[in-house]
Amino acid sequence: MTSFSLPSQLIIGGESRAASDGATFEVFNPATGACIGSVSQGGQQDLEDALSAATRAFNSQVWSSVSATDRGHVLMRVAQLIRERAEEFAQLEVLNAGHTIDDARWEASAMADVFEYYGGAANKHMGSVVPTQDSGLGVVSRVPVGVCGLIVPWNFPMYIASWKLAPALACGNPVILKPATLTPLSALLLGQVLLDAGVPPEAVSVIPGPGSTMGDALVGDPRVGKISFTGDSSTGAGILRRVSENMTRVSLELGGKSAAILFADADIDKAVDAIPYSVFANAGQDCCSRSRLLVERSVYDRVVAAVAERTQTLRVGDPSDDRTEIGPMISERQRQISLEYLEIGKSEGAEVVCGGVASEPGWFLSPSVVANVDNNHRIAQEEIFGPVLSVIPFRDEAEAVMIANDSEYGLSGTLWTRDLGRALRVSSAVRTGVMSVNTNRSVRYELPFGGFKKSGVGRELGMASMDHYTEQKTVFFSSES
Repeated sequence: MTSFSLPSQLIIGGESRAASDGATFEVFNPATGACIGSVSQGGQQDLEDALSAATRAFNSQVWSSVSATDRGHVLMRVAQLIRERAEEFAQLEVLNAGHTIDDARWEASAMADVFEYYGGAANKHMGSVVPTQDSGLGVVSRVPVGVCGLIVPWNFPMYIASWKLAPALACGNPVILKPATLTPLSALLLGQVLLDAGVPPEAVSVIPGPGSTMGDALVGDPRVGKISFTGDSSTGAGILRRVSENMTRVSLELGGKSAAILFADADIDKAVDAIPYSVFANAGQDCCSRSRLLVERSVYDRVVAAVAERTQTLRVGDPSDDRTEIGPMISERQRQISLEYLEIGKSEGAEVVCGGVASEPGWFLSPSVVANVDNNHRIAQEEIFGPVLSVIPFRDEAEAVMIANDSEYGLSGTLWTRDLGRALRVSSAVRTGVMSVNTNRSVRYELPFGGFKKSGVGRELGMASMDHYTEQKTVFFSSES
């Protein structure tokens, strides 16, 4: 493992410092359960200082007055610095989030790609000139939305941070990043990289602290122009109510109970090899996880047996080992939730075909395949956020669509079929924000990402994300003498 010091201090208006009241909290290694260090815990005074700095930055246009082209150059520099420190980012994510080293290295590279993408997009998010009934010229421009409060989750802390930071900065906004208390380390390093790349100090703050206090105060402050939150749906609903008080702009990427739909005409071998990764990667802690596998009845038994067999070959263990495919869960509590749902599933009549074995040290849980699940079962309706796959049979195309849509969520999904007509029909009919055909992957930074129903509001990634970090401003120039 590369040797480096763990980041531990807040970043307030570009200044690295301890919390005003001296408060700290411990962070842990999910693979061992051991404390790996202490991090400064932001308090109300720290948030006030960050908000004051960000508001000054916005009002003085210290960042928005920089040309879009030059802002893009700074983001390109961020991407370069991330690549230079990619191994450090990856090791932090292994140590603090339990990601496998292979996944963490990919995430560091993908994070650099995101900054590079928005570096190139900065001067391409343009307004328009609109003909009007009056004599003159109508100009519609895009202007920064204001101070952006960016709240990121613990499951993909550095990657999701880049989804919010890069477009917000590309559009000229000052940012306040609040990482999850469980996983603050990569966010603190990323904040320093932003400053090193040339983002004005007043425009950057990173404040770890409890969501119940720090997050709530950030969400409710009238000086914040935009909140972007990724997390669970119940918290998202609370944020939506809270921002209404100030009419703060908001985007929410929330929970999921996504379905993978496997038809008998699909390439079964290819699907079976891929399906376990669609739900068990990152120990199932993924809002896009295809935690419901819908299988056509004629191949149901075959697929259940094959997926269970493939699942049991996955290597669970030390995330720093290059050979490991599945690392630990983030906490003992998160593991316990999955174990409780497995018991609920059995009580509902489902069969745990494999997995569900906890191991220590650390918070490991072997991936579970659960058969004979009805879509009305709790394990098929409620987001578990752990390595639990519910396999549900269907008769025909119509029933597959009905089951897939019978969920309060609508974030992602996969369709496995060789029939192009069916692929077009089903992908259109399933009420989900992102659908992949014959592949598991949900996120491509060039494309909008987000959900329907309780899976969220707004979109991240792609050029669509930049719409959420700007306001449209209309100016009419009269040509009348």
